[in-house]
Amino acid sequence: MKKFAAWDFVYAVNMTIACGISYAVITQALDRIVARPDDLLAGMWAVVATIFVYRDSRANSLSAGFDRLFATCVSFALCLTYLLIFPFAPLGMAVVIGLGTVIMALLDRRDDIVTTGITSAVVLVVAGLDPHNAWRQPILRLVDTLVGIAVGVGCQWIGSFVFYRAIGEPVR
Repeated sequence: MKKFAAWDFVYAVNMTIACGISYAVITQALDRIVARPDDLLAGMWAVVATIFVYRDSRANSLSAGFDRLFATCVSFALCLTYLLIFPFAPLGMAVVIGLGTVIMALLDRRDDIVTTGITSAVVLVVAGLDPHNAWRQPILRLVDTLVGIAVGVGCQWIGSFVFYRAIGEPVR
């Protein structure tokens, strides 16, 4: 088992702060625009995006942020198109996930198939909870993801810069 280092503690504290910031930013921004359940979902989704992109190094966080954004954009396009034409249905969700899988495979982004599928499933199921405003869900989840990515990558970069500067090592 690897020894718990000072960076591990700083990493955990910084991720905690980043998740809190993501949640606060998106829930405050959407508080007056959407109903309370959408507000809570937005906070959760921004936190998930923050956790997803918060990695061990600046380069890995930036790369994960790009991957998350790419997968979310594919899901966004598929889900919005679907919801503008059809109401939520389990079969439709399965078809959208299948199309996302094919698109990501054709784009040679197989590692992002899971993220695209999970994002599509969440967006479409949540859209099924409010059929009259279903088309809004892909847009809201894209915004939540953008906030989570920005905060996660930003906090990782700032945290690693401060930590490594304080101990006199090059920033990773």
